[in-house]
Amino acid sequence: MTTPPASAAPHIEVDGRRATTADDLLVPALHGGYAHFTAMQVRDRGVRGLRLHLARLDAATQEVFGAGLDGELVRERVRHALDGAGVHDAAVRVYVFWAPEAEAPTLMVTVRPPATMPPTPRALMSVPYERPFPHLKHLGGFAQTHYGRLARNAGFDDALLTGPGGVVTEGAITNIAFYDGTSVVWPDAPSLHGVTMALLEARLPQSGLPSVRGPVTLDGLGAYRAAFVTNAQGIAPVRRIDDTEFAVDGELMKTVMSVYEATPRDRV
Repeated sequence: MTTPPASAAPHIEVDGRRATTADDLLVPALHGGYAHFTAMQVRDRGVRGLRLHLARLDAATQEVFGAGLDGELVRERVRHALDGAGVHDAAVRVYVFWAPEAEAPTLMVTVRPPATMPPTPRALMSVPYERPFPHLKHLGGFAQTHYGRLARNAGFDDALLTGPGGVVTEGAITNIAFYDGTSVVWPDAPSLHGVTMALLEARLPQSGLPSVRGPVTLDGLGAYRAAFVTNAQGIAPVRRIDDTEFAVDGELMKTVMSVYEATPRDRV
């Protein structure tokens, strides 16, 4: 078996052991409000940008808990969880908790069916919210989840987070990029530096498409011809932000997708 059925319950391991009882999940349950994680898509036991995921976990553990996190330990725990679930393709999350008085962090790995971002153009509703400590992929995203729900209830696909003055920061669960006809522009406001974003930033210039950072505001969206969002599940064009319509630039998306799909996967 290489892919769990869509209805399957997640396979969960805590510190390399299958979580089957309430006691196994005691640390995540009690300390889940102060933790960080990374989310990756595994295909044939490979992950695009795996070293970036491991670096993210190490840096966040250093910042939040004051100690590093060995990337090889993380890889071993992910491999063990994939073996336990009996799969080669999956959506995997690695959570890092640290209980008071503990000598080492607790690692929880979840394995779910693989996921891919739908390629259909997205409509985004702007909301007035900036994530605290936005450079960290941390837990406690009530506002993101709630604003996303409000956006979907209003007929949009998701929320777009903004700061004072309508400064665009990031999507509720994505990074966002804009195209001005010459360059791909990523908002330079504080946000999570997503792995897919990082991979594209490094590789798009090699395809002849400059990738830059710059200020983006809601009242300045008319300066852009197109936009797209990215996360671990992939890339999708944006067709609308509030009342501002964007054309889906087929050539742009072809270039962006080809660069992304040409990025090799690192073995877990």
